[in-house]
Amino acid sequence: MAIFEFLTPMYLFLIFAGTLVGIIFGAIPGMTATMAVAVCLPLTYSLGLDNGMALLLGLYVGGISGGLVPAILLGIPGTPSSITTTFDGYPMAQRGEGEKALRIGIVGSLVGGLVSLTALFFFAPALAEFAIKFSYVEKFLIILFALTVMAALSEDMLLGIFSGFLGIFISLIGVYDVTDGGNGEYRLIPPGMEYWLDSGFSLLPVLIGLFGLATILEAAEAGMPKGQSMKDIEVGEHSRFKWSVFKGQITNLLRSAGIGTFVGILPGVGGSAASILSYTAAKTSSKDPDSFGKGNPAGIMASESGNNGLTGGALVPLLSLGIPGDSTTALLIGAFTLQGIQVGPLFIGNNPMTWDSMIVAMLLANIAMFGIMYFMIRWLALVVTIPKHILFPVILMMCVIGAYTINYGIMFDVWTLLIFGVAGWLFTKLGLEVAPFIIGFILGPAAEIYFVKSLESFGTLSIFFTKSWIAMLLWVLIIGSVVGSIMLARRKSAMSRPVA
Repeated sequence: MAIFEFLTPMYLFLIFAGTLVGIIFGAIPGMTATMAVAVCLPLTYSLGLDNGMALLLGLYVGGISGGLVPAILLGIPGTPSSITTTFDGYPMAQRGEGEKALRIGIVGSLVGGLVSLTALFFFAPALAEFAIKFSYVEKFLIILFALTVMAALSEDMLLGIFSGFLGIFISLIGVYDVTDGGNGEYRLIPPGMEYWLDSGFSLLPVLIGLFGLATILEAAEAGMPKGQSMKDIEVGEHSRFKWSVFKGQITNLLRSAGIGTFVGILPGVGGSAASILSYTAAKTSSKDPDSFGKGNPAGIMASESGNNGLTGGALVPLLSLGIPGDSTTALLIGAFTLQGIQVGPLFIGNNPMTWDSMIVAMLLANIAMFGIMYFMIRWLALVVTIPKHILFPVILMMCVIGAYTINYGIMFDVWTLLIFGVAGWLFTKLGLEVAPFIIGFILGPAAEIYFVKSLESFGTLSIFFTKSWIAMLLWVLIIGSVVGSIMLARRKSAMSRPVA
C-alpha cells in the first residue's frame, strides 16, 4: 500500500519526539507552540517534506495541548489558548483535584484534535477543488478578505489593519521583477543595501525573529524567575479521575471542538478566541452557569476541546487557499518553502502523498499527545520547574544557528533575525498585532501579483466588483467583517463607560 511509503520508523519517531517537545514548550509559561515550531523549523530542510511536516505537526499539536499543565497547576496559561482553562482548572487544583483536572483537559484536547482533523480531511479538498476555478480577481479578494478578518478580530481594528498592511509593505522590499508586472528596478531599499535586500527579507529568519527572539526579549524584560518550586506543582490525590465525569458532556465536547475548528478556519484569529468562545457557549448553555469559574469540569472540557479544535481548522485555509489560519500555520509555509513547494488550491491534487502523510501525522500526533500526557502527567508537571535563565540561552543559540544556516551561511539572515526580533518586542509596546503583520508579509507578494495581473488582463478597476458572483460575495464578506468589527468595538466601548 502507498501509505507505508512514508510510514517509516523515522517518521513515527519524529511525530512522537515533536509531540513531546511541543508539550514541554507548551507547559513552560511564556513558551508557545508557535515558538516551538519557529525554533525547530530549520531542521526540516534536511529531513525532507514528509518527515519535516511530521515533526512540525507534532510540535503544533503538543504545544497547544501542553499549555493546560501550568494553567491548571499554577493558574498561569502556558499558551494564550489556555487562558480559559485556568478559570476552572486552577480552582480544582487548589482543592486537591489537580490530577483529575489535568486528565479531563487531556481527554478534551484529544476530542478537539480529532474533530478538527475530520473537518480538515473532508473540507480542505472540496474547498481546494472549488478554489481552482478562481481567477486573479478572486484570489486577490480572498487575500483582502483574510486581512480584513484578522484586522476585524484584533483588539483594535485600525491597528490590526495597519499591522497587516505594514507586513505587506515590508514584503515588497527588493527588486520589482518583470515577471510580476514590474520594471526590474529596486524599490524601498535604503542606499547601500541593494546587495543584501535584492530579494527582500528572507521569510524564515523573519519568522524565527518574530516568534522566537521576540518572546525571549519579552521574558528578559520581565525578569528571569528561577522556576516554580515542587510545592507549587504537587498533584493531589483528593479526587481520582473517573470517566463518568464525561457523562452528559458529549454535546459540550463536540460543540466546543466545532467552534474551535470554525475559528481555526478564519485566518489569523488564534487559539485564545477559540477557547473563549467555546467556554462562553458552554457556560451559556449550562444548567448551572454560576458554577463556572469555581472548578466546574465542563469549563475545562470546553476550553481544551475548543483550543485543540484550532489545529485542524487552521490547516484548512493553508492547504486549500494558501492562506495561514494562524501564526503557527504561517510558520508551516516556511517548511514548504524550504522544500520548494507552494501551498494553494493545487497543492492537494499535485501532492497526494504529502497530503496523506499530513493527515496521518495529525492523527498520530493527537494519539501520541494523549498517550504521553495521560500516562506521564506527573513527570511532565515537573517541566514548569526548569529555570528560564538556563533554558532561554539554549533557545537563543538555536535561533541564531537556524537563521544562519537556513540559506547556507548568510550572515545578513542573522541580522534579519535580530531586526525582526526587536521589532516583534516593540510591537507589544506599540499595540501592533504580530499575526496580521506576518500574514500580510507572507501574502503581500501574491496580493500584488494578483492585483497587477487582474489589471493587465481586464484593464479596469471595475473588474474587482463585476467579475463574478464569487467576487460580489467576497465583497459582502469583506464589508461585513469591517462593519461587524465596528459594531463590536462600539458595544465594548459602551459597556466600559462608567454608569452615572
